Amino acid sequence: MSDSTDHNSPYIPVEDYGIIGDLSTAALVGLNGSIDFLCFPEFDSPSVFCANADAARGGKYQIEPQLDSFREKHLYLPDTNVLITRFLSDEGIAEISNYMVLCEKDDCEQALVRRVKCVHGEVRFRLYFQPRFNYARAQHDCEREGDKVLVFRSRGEDGLAVRLRADVPLEIHEGDGYAEFSLKTDEKVTFVMDEAVKGEESPCAGTDYSVESFKRTCNYWRSWISRCTYNGRWREAVHRSALALKLLTSRKHGSIIAAPCFGFPNEVGGERNWDYRYTWLRDASFSTYALMRLGYTEAAESFMHWLEDRINELEKGETLQTMYRIDGSKLDGEFHLKDLEGYRQSKPVRIGSTNQDQLQLDIYGEVMDSVYLFDKYGSPISRELWKSLSRLLGYVCDHWSDADSGIWEVRGGDHEFLFSRIMCWVAMDRGIRLAHKRGLPAPLDKWTSVRDDIYEDVFENFWDEERQAFVQFKGTDSMDASTLIMPLVRMISPTDPKWISTLKAITEDLVQDSLVYRYRVGESFSDELDGTEGTFSICSFWYIECVSRMGDLQRARYLFEKMLGYSNDLGLFSEQLGAKGEFLGNVPQAFTHLAMISAAYDLDRRLSENSSQKVGGGKG
Repeated sequence: MSDSTDHNSPYIPVEDYGIIGDLSTAALVGLNGSIDFLCFPEFDSPSVFCANADAARGGKYQIEPQLDSFREKHLYLPDTNVLITRFLSDEGIAEISNYMVLCEKDDCEQALVRRVKCVHGEVRFRLYFQPRFNYARAQHDCEREGDKVLVFRSRGEDGLAVRLRADVPLEIHEGDGYAEFSLKTDEKVTFVMDEAVKGEESPCAGTDYSVESFKRTCNYWRSWISRCTYNGRWREAVHRSALALKLLTSRKHGSIIAAPCFGFPNEVGGERNWDYRYTWLRDASFSTYALMRLGYTEAAESFMHWLEDRINELEKGETLQTMYRIDGSKLDGEFHLKDLEGYRQSKPVRIGSTNQDQLQLDIYGEVMDSVYLFDKYGSPISRELWKSLSRLLGYVCDHWSDADSGIWEVRGGDHEFLFSRIMCWVAMDRGIRLAHKRGLPAPLDKWTSVRDDIYEDVFENFWDEERQAFVQFKGTDSMDASTLIMPLVRMISPTDPKWISTLKAITEDLVQDSLVYRYRVGESFSDELDGTEGTFSICSFWYIECVSRMGDLQRARYLFEKMLGYSNDLGLFSEQLGAKGEFLGNVPQAFTHLAMISAAYDLDRRLSENSSQKVGGGKG
C-alpha cells in the first residue's frame, strides 16, 4: 500500500502491518502474508518471530503465493480483528484469514489460525515456518508427529515448544517448517499454531476446528464491539481504534500495554527504537478513560483491579514505578539484542527499559484522573484503595516541585517540566473532588493548599511574558506539545487569552498542517540520543481537541478528517509519522488511538450541539 516501499529491501514499510491477537499476546501480519512479529504466549514473553528486527535472523511465518505478478490487499472482517490478506492476479485470487482464537470463556485455548483459500483460478503457495526462540538467541529442535504436524522445541531458557498443524504435508528444511501446495477455486487449507505441552492433547486437533474457531472468534469480536456506546460521526474509525485498544489489553491480568512490539525505529537507521510491550501507568490510565467513554466499564474495572494491586503492594516509602510487566512485576532493565541488525539497520534493538524507575511525577495525575472517572462512571472505590491513594497524594504534596524526567522520559537530566506540574495539579484536584463526592476522610485543607500552590506556580513560573505562552520547563522559552493537555484536564479554559496565545505559539513552532512535533529535538535540552524523529500522532489529536474546545469547529473537523488519512488502510496508527507520511515507531500505538477516540468524541458532541454551523474546509 505504501509508496515508501523499497522493493530491494527485505523489510516492508511499518504501515503495511496489521495486528491480530487473543488478549494474551498479538502478532503483526504483513501485507505480504508474513507474520514477522510474535511473542508467545504473552505480550512480554520472549519473541518467537521478530523478522521486523532482523529479516534474516529474526524468524518469520510466511505463506507466499507463487504468482508472476499480483497485487496485495488486506482488510479486517467488519467489527472483528480477523485479518484477511488477499492476493489478486490474472492467474487467480487467493486469500488468507489470519486470527488468534477467542471466545467468551476466560479459559479459551490459545491458537493462531491461518486459513488459506483460492477464490478463483489456481494458485500455488509456499509456506515458511521459521521460529527463532528467545529473541532469536536460542537454537531449537524440530520433531515430526505425523506428516502434517511438526513440533519445534526451544533449547533456550524460555523452554517453549510450539506445534504447527496443517491440512497438507509439512517438510523439515534445516530445522524449519516448509510446505508447497496448490489450491483451485474454492479449495481451502488451514494451518494452526499452538503451544505443545508434553502429556496434554491439543484442543486444535478436531476436523472442524478451523470452522468452529473462526465462528467463535468472529462472534466474540462482534459481541464486544456491539456494546460500544459511540454512534457518532466517524463511527467506523472509532470502532477500529477501540478494537485496536482491546487487542492491547491482557484478559488474564487486566493490564494494558503501550504497543505489542519492539524494534520499529523513530528514525530509520537511527538508535531511537523502544520496547513498548509493557504497561505504562500513563498510557494505561489514558486508555482506560477512552474505553470508559465508549461504554466499556468492565475493561476499566479490570485495569483498576490491576492498578489497585500495584498501589496496595507498595512498602512504606516506596513509590509507583512508571511502568510494569503485564503481570505487575517490575522490569529489570534494558538489554540490547546485539546479534540483530535492526529494522533497516536501525540499531540497537532494545528489549526492556531503563526508564521504569525514572521519576515521572505526571503518573500520579493520570492515575488519580482514571480512578476519579472510574468511581464516577464505573464502581465506587474501596476504603483500602482510598487509604493507599491518600498516601500517594501525600507523596505528591512533598515532591510536586521536584525536577523529573517528564512525560517524554528524557535521558539527559531532569527538569521542572510543565506537563509534570500540570498533572500533579490534576492528582490533587481529583483527590479533593473524590473526597468531597464520596465523603471520604482526607486532609482537605492541606490538599487544597498544595493544589492552589501548584496552580500559582504554573501560571507564574512557566509563563513566558515575551512569548506569551506556557513553556516546556522552567528556564526555557521552548514549546512542548504536551502542554496541549492543559485545557483537556480543565486546568485552564480553552478560551482563556493565555491559552489562546499559547496555542498560537505551539502552532507556530511545532505544527505543520495537522501534523504536530512533540518538541524540537535538541533545542532546549539533550536527550543523549543521536538523530531526529517524526511528528507525534497523539499530539496531533490533542491539538485537534484543543481547537475543538476553543470553538473553531470548522478547523477542528478539517484537521481531524485529514489526520484520519494518515492511518494505514486498516485504520491503525503508529506512534509517529515521517517526512513522507510513513509510519515510524511501534504499531499500533495505544497513545495515538486513545487520543483519536477522545478527539472524535469531543468534536462529534460539539458539532451535534452546534448543528447550525456549516463545517467547511478551513484553512491549510
